[in-house]
Amino acid sequence: MKSLKTLLAAALALALVLATAACGAADEPVRVFALKGPTGIGLSGVMEDPAYAFTLVGAADEIVAAIASGSADIAACPTNLAATLYQKTKGSVQLLALNTLGVLHVVSSDHSIDSFDDLAGRKVYATGQASVPEYVVRYILEQNGLTDKVEIEYVAEHSELATLMAAGKAEIGILPEPHVTSALMQNDALKAVIDVTAAFEAAAEKAGSDMVLSMGCVIVRRAFAEENPEKVEAFMDAYSKSVEMVNSDPEAASQLVEKHGVMPKAAVAQRAIPNCHIVFIEGAEMRKQISPLYTVLYNANPASIGGALPGDDFYYAR
Repeated sequence: MKSLKTLLAAALALALVLATAACGAADEPVRVFALKGPTGIGLSGVMEDPAYAFTLVGAADEIVAAIASGSADIAACPTNLAATLYQKTKGSVQLLALNTLGVLHVVSSDHSIDSFDDLAGRKVYATGQASVPEYVVRYILEQNGLTDKVEIEYVAEHSELATLMAAGKAEIGILPEPHVTSALMQNDALKAVIDVTAAFEAAAEKAGSDMVLSMGCVIVRRAFAEENPEKVEAFMDAYSKSVEMVNSDPEAASQLVEKHGVMPKAAVAQRAIPNCHIVFIEGAEMRKQISPLYTVLYNANPASIGGALPGDDFYYAR
């Protein structure tokens, strides 16, 4: 009888340990990685929630490593990287939502410029050669018959071009936020004269497409989504509310952006947010917007999205 009591006590103790472990696992925060800058701005409100453990990184390679190793459950990253990861991980990631449309702007000291047609015969400095910014600009030029009429000279780094623009050493440049705001704050003669997102949509319309330029997104590891649908649901609801806050109150959002290290200066963030096209687009609308863009990128350079178009299972729907 004594041995039976001992066995029952041991079984009860084991059950308590397992229950505690299970409870602890359920309470573990969702691990979210995000790129610093516009891609992470929309998450600033969620970063206040202890249900999430955030890691802010400065390079896309760190997102790749985190997803591949399983150390990230969810990540905010460029849309082309999401498609590339889908291919590299054999479908182990899914697209949850689009979080940033285009962040590119044509900046110039010549305020008479208001369309890409005005760039004909001009030299334009740009960044992002052999990546999405180049393919986006190329598409706009092609659709407007300007391919051979605009000289594009690429600069290696966004910060380098912003410095050239601020110093007055480059008259026309194509820059992403927050480098646009940084240049404008340093040189009053400069102005963001063309919103490249709007120019891209106009070019797509000429081609008979309602495609939208979407440069940032949020992805999830498929295994995590399948094992934790309620956590994914809660995250998406929280993210949506955070984006509403960011767009309705850039001043408050900019304080959170600085606090959590998404961007170093609240003053720059506050001015940049209205130009960053922060959104939260999911489901059927998400797929409708991004699928044609993936085709454009594939046609420009298949390697830019991992060598193939994503399959139907890439698009998460709740």
